[in-house]
Amino acid sequence: MEKVQELTNQLEAGITELFNSERYAAYLSIMSKFHRYSFGNILLILLQCPGASQVAGYGDWKKNFGRQVKRGEHGITILAPCPYRRQEEVEETAPDGSSSKSVQWVQRMSFRTVTVFDISQTEGKPLPEIVKKLTSDVAQYESMVAAIRSISPYPIHIERFPSDAYGCCNFAEQRIFVQPDMSQAQTIKTMIHEVSHAKLHAPIEDGDGETPPQRKRRFVREMEAESVAYVVCQHFGIDTADYSFGYVAGWSHGKDLSQLKASLELIRNTAAELIDGIDPPKELPPPTQKKQRTKRRNAYERS
Repeated sequence: MEKVQELTNQLEAGITELFNSERYAAYLSIMSKFHRYSFGNILLILLQCPGASQVAGYGDWKKNFGRQVKRGEHGITILAPCPYRRQEEVEETAPDGSSSKSVQWVQRMSFRTVTVFDISQTEGKPLPEIVKKLTSDVAQYESMVAAIRSISPYPIHIERFPSDAYGCCNFAEQRIFVQPDMSQAQTIKTMIHEVSHAKLHAPIEDGDGETPPQRKRRFVREMEAESVAYVVCQHFGIDTADYSFGYVAGWSHGKDLSQLKASLELIRNTAAELIDGIDPPKELPPPTQKKQRTKRRNAYERS
C-alpha cells in the first residue's frame, strides 16, 4: 500500500502542476475559442468530413490559431443560428377568462449556411495538446490483458463501437467495449479505466428492482476511473502521465482539487485491489519445521 500511496500522491502533484502550468493555460485558451456545435451540425460535419476532429471558420483559423487553410480545400457547410426579433400579434388570456390581442416584440430564430474547415485542412502553428495518445508497447501484454479480463465485473469486448471514446462501460448491457487497433499501452490503460467504472460506478438496484440515479456527477466518475488507471498502470511500468494528468485536469476544469482529495482513499483502495488482482501476491511457503536434534548421550550403568 505504500507504493500505491506514493503513486496517488504523485497523481495529485502532477494534476496540480498541470493546472498551474502554461501548457494547461494555453490549452484552455485554445479550447475556449472553439464553438460548441449542435448535434445537427456535428452530423453535417461527419457526413461531409468523417475524419474531422476540430473545426473553425476560415477567419478563425487565421486570426485565433495562426493557421491557414490549404489551397484547394473544400469547406464543410453547416448551419449557423441567426436570432432576430419581430413584431407579432399575440393573444393573451386574462384571469377572468377573457382574451385580448396585442402587438409585441417576439424572439424568433432563423439559420444561414456557413463554411468551416477541419484542422487537417489547415497548416501553420501547432495547437497545444493536453492529452497525448499512448503509443508504447507493454511487456507481457497478452498475459496482462487476460488478467484484466479475469478480474473485470463485466466481459470485455475489443471491438468498434459508435463513439470517439477509446472505451465504454455499458451498465445497461453489463459489458465493456474497447476500441481495436490502439497501442498496447492505450488498450491496457483503457481496459483498466473501464473496469474501474464497473467496480466504482455501477447503479445499485433497490429492493423494488428500480435503479436509482447515480449520485456522482460525470466529471467525478471520470476523474476517479482515470486516476485508478494511472496508479495501476504506473505500478506495472506503463507511464500514462501525459495522458492521465491532462484527462483528469480537463474533466476537473472549473473545480478545485477538493473532490480529487475526497476521492483519494477510494482511488487508493480500488487501485490496490486491481493491482493484486492482476498480479496476485505470491503465497508464502509454509514454515519449515526444524527437526529437534536429540543429543546422544553415552549411557552406561555404574556398578
